[in-house]
Amino acid sequence: MQDQARVVVIGGGITGCSILYHLAKMGWTDVALVEKGELTSGTTFHSVGLVSQFRTSSALMRLQNYSIKLYDSLKAEMGDELGWYKVGSLRLASSENQLKNLKRQLSRARALGLNVDLISPAEARRIFPPMSDESLHGAVYIPDDGYLEPNGITTALAQRARQMGARVYTNTRVTGIELSPAGEVTKVITDQGEIKTGIVVNAAGQWAPRIGEMVGATLPMTPLMHQFILTKPIPGHELPRHTPVVRDPDNLVYIREEVRGYLVGGFEHNPKTWSVDGVAWDFTQSLLPPEWELFDELMQGAMRRVPVLEKAEIIKLVNGPEAITPDGAYLLGPVPGRRGFYVAAGMSLNGIAGGGGVGRTLAEWVVEGEPSEDVHEFNVRRFGPHFADRQFCAERAREIYKHYYFIRYPNDENEWGRGMRKSALYDRLKALGAVFGEKHGWERVNYFDPGQPGRQAGADQRPVGWNRMPYFDRMGEEHAAARERVALFDMSSFNKIDVRGPGAPALLNRLADNDIDKPVGSLTYTQFLNTRGGIEADLTIARLADDHFRVTTGTAFGASDMGWMVMHLPGAGADSRPPVQVRDVTMDYTCLGLWGPQARAVLQKVTPDDVSNEAFPYMTARHIGIVGAIQAKVGAIHESPVPAIHESPVQTLAARVSYVGELGWELYFPVAHAVKVWDALLTAGAEFGIRPAGYKALDTLRLEKGYRAWSSDMTPAETPYEAGLGFCVRLNKGDFIGREALAKAKGKPLTRKLCVVTFDGADPNLYGGEAV
Repeated sequence: MQDQARVVVIGGGITGCSILYHLAKMGWTDVALVEKGELTSGTTFHSVGLVSQFRTSSALMRLQNYSIKLYDSLKAEMGDELGWYKVGSLRLASSENQLKNLKRQLSRARALGLNVDLISPAEARRIFPPMSDESLHGAVYIPDDGYLEPNGITTALAQRARQMGARVYTNTRVTGIELSPAGEVTKVITDQGEIKTGIVVNAAGQWAPRIGEMVGATLPMTPLMHQFILTKPIPGHELPRHTPVVRDPDNLVYIREEVRGYLVGGFEHNPKTWSVDGVAWDFTQSLLPPEWELFDELMQGAMRRVPVLEKAEIIKLVNGPEAITPDGAYLLGPVPGRRGFYVAAGMSLNGIAGGGGVGRTLAEWVVEGEPSEDVHEFNVRRFGPHFADRQFCAERAREIYKHYYFIRYPNDENEWGRGMRKSALYDRLKALGAVFGEKHGWERVNYFDPGQPGRQAGADQRPVGWNRMPYFDRMGEEHAAARERVALFDMSSFNKIDVRGPGAPALLNRLADNDIDKPVGSLTYTQFLNTRGGIEADLTIARLADDHFRVTTGTAFGASDMGWMVMHLPGAGADSRPPVQVRDVTMDYTCLGLWGPQARAVLQKVTPDDVSNEAFPYMTARHIGIVGAIQAKVGAIHESPVPAIHESPVQTLAARVSYVGELGWELYFPVAHAVKVWDALLTAGAEFGIRPAGYKALDTLRLEKGYRAWSSDMTPAETPYEAGLGFCVRLNKGDFIGREALAKAKGKPLTRKLCVVTFDGADPNLYGGEAV
């Protein structure tokens, strides 16, 4: 075994071998792969090998489209030896709602240039004659889809990497990874020797969490049982080799040809986890005992669509675990605070289909510092510390698996693993009729249903399908309250990050496109950018002291944004830049949004501090005291009132900023005072028609104003100029990440631009992601 390598890839499945191949192809040939068993001895060996580009995620479509092009090129060299069968696929609609769902996906796929067609039930039967046309409403045909024999593609990638100079070590288990005092990778320790290296890529499949533990990284993924049967050919109904793959989501199954017989698998409503606390190292080239009772639901669905399967003689039922992340998306990229440690794991049933694209993406990340495609939804930084709870992650993974085929509507909420994180106001909100949604583990109010018991929303859209949601009018009432009077929002799930230290101003100004170096008490709306000028984060920064800043970002983005800052912290040793401390303080503070034309009048009633426009301008932040409801002098709302109740004021950071486009403040104070402040504001606002409001109204308000939301309206693929945020860019403030790209783009005509679309007279139900 060599004792030194530029990069060490851990894991010899399709992901690891694809990374090795792409690294070597990009000129990095001093690279090594270590695998504890033989190649393809993990999840890859029992994969059914399905490859499709037709996905709900545009990023996944692009990765899998590249994979198909790679597999085509390899087949041109190797022929059938590769085991790539480009037979096409059918995705069936066995219900009207599924047909509408497929049409929505079809618009996006065509916008990306994919070769897809919507066909009739009769056309679908001509392509796959064994199926019944009962309850068949149509299908999508994707001629460039197919399936792979996992061993062939994995071996081919490894062989080509070797030919370019890479090395592969099988039967070599990693036992440790050594880090420097600064958290940099220095060495990989195996049971066959040690390899000095500065870069490790963890592509260890379902063992990736155990490899992550070696460097203190939490990688949330849970193995779930995935089963399929193999049948003998059915006399008179043998399948030819060129038979397209069939997917029938309403019946929960997929079907493909295997030696002229049928391979049938799918995704149960109530899947089973396995080895939640970690997979044993010696579980190599192994399967689990078959679970016939669990599989019965899938068998019934398959026979409904293909009745001749009742006559099939089953050869065996294969039960192989598949590692699923809590949101069903890959875990890709560098781990913050562990320089040189990258992850490519959590393939979540898309390992073979995405193997080529994932390999290229990780190689680009390692060699060039960032990938050429936007893959933010797969970024390993996205999961916060609460995802270290394995039972929570297991429930999330089970629900993702359940809905892999079973239709999930855009307004449906997670139903399993609820109650992980709650605001200090949860009981108060519930008593007011709150209907809670869930985001990133947080219970958040979607809307209020006054007079009804509070509850957790679940599959609320399922009963109405693609029709208008029954809470639409409630949402409209809350929206109107914020526009016309005043509304109170619990925004406690906002992520709050404290950045302190002598080096804090320099760090934030290096990351932000706006100028952060403003007086204490200033608020700055800004973005963090990548070197291409793409938007990696969208946030607000308050300067609380010369060396103390409070960064506020969205519910689901705290770990990602904090990770971005950590990855750019000053190094150790020769790096003499001033130190910086970055700390998540989200759980320390409640946050309320008080917004609307009467917001100032309400706030003034509960504080002796002057909150007039002159004393408290827009985009500033300062501490005020909040007490019980105050009786203000009639007509003198801005004069110093006298508290009706003598009590110690709650020290509150008031930030005059609004995400709804109306006058108001975000109010931050210790969670112990949450109920007191909430009650005081509601009491003080009663005469002004104050109304509690939820996130559904918040979203419509910000859309009406044209305020952006990161990850849906803008991503790392868009620059501030393209997103309509050029007003944030300060090219003359000095150097910052992305400045060079923005300087080149400034003044040039935009080839694309984020626009607001309105409808006159029409009343469509839009959910996002529709192609226009």
